[in-house]
This record gives sequence, structure tokens and C-alpha cells, in this order.
Amino acid sequence: MRVSIIGLGLIGGSIGLALKKANWRQAEIIGYARRRETASLAKKVGAVDRADLDLASTVKKADVVIICTPVLTVKEIFTQIAPHLMDGCIVTDTASTKLEVMRWAEQLLPPKTDFVGGHPMAGKEISSIKAAASDLFFNCTYCLTPLPKTGVSAIHVVEDMVGALGARSLIIEAEEHDRLVAGISHLPLLLSIALVLTTTENPSWPKMSLLAASGYRDLTRLASGNPEISAHILLSNQAAIISWIDAFIEELQKLRKLVGDGSEDMKQVLEIANQARQKWLEKRC
Repeated sequence: MRVSIIGLGLIGGSIGLALKKANWRQAEIIGYARRRETASLAKKVGAVDRADLDLASTVKKADVVIICTPVLTVKEIFTQIAPHLMDGCIVTDTASTKLEVMRWAEQLLPPKTDFVGGHPMAGKEISSIKAAASDLFFNCTYCLTPLPKTGVSAIHVVEDMVGALGARSLIIEAEEHDRLVAGISHLPLLLSIALVLTTTENPSWPKMSLLAASGYRDLTRLASGNPEISAHILLSNQAAIISWIDAFIEELQKLRKLVGDGSEDMKQVLEIANQARQKWLEKRC
């Protein structure tokens, strides 16, 4: 088994480390990075057996290709690797949105390859290979969106790989995936960004910053993410994200009215939110 990982940042590096640790199918792991420094570091930390700076060489004779790049880069990756893929090669990705990726895969990948879209629901605000960890995906949900023509055996191989990462597979339609993650992942990213901009651009920020503590830190964590990766996510899922923004604004307007009216209903609303979050936390355990 030969596995090629394209993109050796947090996700690609962590996949390599996890597969090496699990000795998944005794696979040889070949990695691709744009920068020589990243490729060398991935080899040094043991995420790959060999690191390459040439895409064609990276995917040559690969049984499985995993694309771990920002989502809007995936289309160009498909175009570049398509002529070099073996018949029967399984291609997957880790992009945070799936609908566009699935269209590109159907249009650009060779007919004798099998594509299974993927999205691990795990990550950090740091995107470098330096933050990669073999346990990053432990007990997380790993979404899979196969093309209709993808063979069952190829899906099983990817599911087996996900299990080796320590994650749980969830087969889901690309459109539903994008709609759901827009609410629980992309909307929080925008809220984090909006809070940072609202506060830091206020004239009172120099003094306010001295008061900011763990609550502010936790709510703004996502704003520390890689701007390129975040921009690719937000620009590849526009309709679903806008729908969630509108719903959030509506909810915020309700809260604004409660605050402005000094309404006694405020406590009840806070209790509803408190209980809803507690139920979610208990379900996760």
C-alpha cells in the first residue's frame, strides 16, 4: 500500500503521524509540500517516509491519495494529478466544504479512479506541521461524501483508514454536509472574527484589552486561524453561511430587545440556552 498526502500542514501532518503510528496496512507514506522546509520537517517528525516537492512524483503508483489543502486549491490539485494517477487509485480530501469539491472530482479525475470526499471534524487554530499530532482525530466524527459511481470497496478502504486515525466515519450527502457545518463551524468562525474586529477597532481597546480574560480568549480563538484557509472555506459555502448569518441576526435582535426592554423573560431565555448546551455536552461524552 502506498499513500500519498498532498499538503503537510496540521491536517496532512496529523494524518501521516496517525497512519504511521497505527501502521495502517503497512503503508509507505509519501508527502508533498510546496516548501522544502515543510517537507523536511514532516520527514523529521515521522509524518511521512518520503517528502517530495513534485506532485507527479508524489502520486506516482499511489493506491490512496489524500488531499489536505485549502478548499479552493483542490480544483487545481485535481487537474495536476489526474494524468499521473494509477487506474483503481482512491482519492480523498479533507476540505471543510464538499459540494464544490465533489463537482470538481466528477469533472476532473480519471474515470478509473474512485473519489471519496472527506472532512474530519477536528482541528486547531494553528495550521502548521509543527502543530500536527497523531491523536488529533481521536474520537472525532469524520464525514465521508462518496461520488455515486465510487465503488463500495473504495469506500470501505477509506472507512478503514478513518478508523486507523481513531475517528468515526459518517456517510453524508455533500449538500447536507455544507449546510450543517455552516451552522456549527463556519458561523462560529465569523462570530469570532466579528467580535475581534468590533472590540479591537474601538477607541477604548487599549484599556479594554487589559480587562480581556478567558471568556474573550475562548470566544475569539477561531479568529487566530490561517486566513487563507478560512477565506477558502467561507467563499466556497456562501449560500449556506448567509442563511445561518441571517438566522443568527434574527436571534441577536430578539436578545437586543430583551436587553433593551429590561424584560424578565431574559432569565428564561438564558436557562433554555444553558440547558440546550448541557444536553449537547452530555451527548458528546
